Amino acid sequence: MTVDDIPEPTPARPWSPDDGARPEVRTWPTGNRPALRVWSGGKWRYAPVKARQDWADGRVVYQVEVDLRGDTHVTTVLYEWPQPGLRVAHPPRDA
Repeated sequence: MTVDDIPEPTPARPWSPDDGARPEVRTWPTGNRPALRVWSGGKWRYAPVKARQDWADGRVVYQVEVDLRGDTHVTTVLYEWPQPGLRVAHPPRDA
């Protein structure tokens, strides 16, 4: 797959009671967060993970902070894992 073939990842919707049991949520302190790379606007954008949600149906959803346009406007986005437009940047610092 070349970079021209990589689709931008699709944001996930938040959990709702219709989804069954609440997801298990894991968070990390600011200095020890894992991070993803998010494909956006033709570039890989660095995205620290705020939380990982493990849903009862097996889905994994990451809540990340990311500058999608490269203009320093950081937003919080949910992404279901895996997707071609997401990559691991690094694990938690103490992993």
